[in-house]
Amino acid sequence: MKSSAIAVSGLRKAYGDKVVLDGIDFEVAAGSVFSLLGPNGAGKTTTVNVLTTLLAADAGTARVAGHDVASATKDVRAAIGVTGQFAAVDDLLSGRENLQLVADLKRVPARAEVVTRLLERFDLAESADKMAATYSGGMRRKLDLAMTLVGSPQIIFLDEPTTGLDPRSRRTMWGIVRELVAEGTTIFLTTQYLEEADQLADRIAVLNQGKLVAQGTAEELKRQIPGTHVRLRFAEPAELDAAARLLPGSTRDEEELALRVPSDGQSRSLRALLDRLDEHTLNAQEFSVHTPDLDDVFLALTDRTATSSDQAGQAGAERTKEAIAR
Repeated sequence: MKSSAIAVSGLRKAYGDKVVLDGIDFEVAAGSVFSLLGPNGAGKTTTVNVLTTLLAADAGTARVAGHDVASATKDVRAAIGVTGQFAAVDDLLSGRENLQLVADLKRVPARAEVVTRLLERFDLAESADKMAATYSGGMRRKLDLAMTLVGSPQIIFLDEPTTGLDPRSRRTMWGIVRELVAEGTTIFLTTQYLEEADQLADRIAVLNQGKLVAQGTAEELKRQIPGTHVRLRFAEPAELDAAARLLPGSTRDEEELALRVPSDGQSRSLRALLDRLDEHTLNAQEFSVHTPDLDDVFLALTDRTATSSDQAGQAGAERTKEAIAR
């Protein structure tokens, strides 16, 4: 079993009478991707700010890379990297100079070699000496993540890193994230793209109005939502009729000769269904299990009305690479 890279217990944060985090608990396994989902204002950025030492919690504990975020700030910052919602690059510097600045602040050894390696890894070598202001959105995001990797942090916080990117650039970022995890890096990801969490996350937590309302793998969360069903397609109308009589509560599709049967999707239920068909000598030509997607999960578990929870702490959200490097 993997050790915990992040452990949070009873974390609370409020601004006046506005509760932003209401006693949340979760753990993130080392070398995994953990995704925090939630509507705007749910408390996602506040959570990131607390875990990255940019904001003090009112109550509860949080340990990052084995260090307490309240009492071991320097140790936590030495172990992490942060990429926020907006690329923190300096437009007046070139890509190379941006990386050199962070390398200098972090006092990494062999800085020139580190910078060159990162430029090559993120396919920025040809644009290395151009001003960052001339970079496309995707290039700026890649440079921002490259800056985060200076010093080889154990844990990387990605706070909505692909917001505003086109689909091709987003998938490029996904590939980079997968490479990092394969190398043993832990990723804490907040995102507004549910497909992103579905593609990348080992575990997902859903945050709504300051409370964690669900945790689990993407498949576990999908199974919590009604709507899972088995689709059976038959060769003859007579078989469809017989199956419909045998399976009350099912829904027919006359044109496709298909039957939609409510199910929890678990192996025992599926086996019982197939055995029942076999007992009555009914054979389905096609058999498939359909589950709700993360969109369904998100809408079912969260309120659709946005709150202003995170807006109250937005001043703390505007972190810089220099703050983490100190």
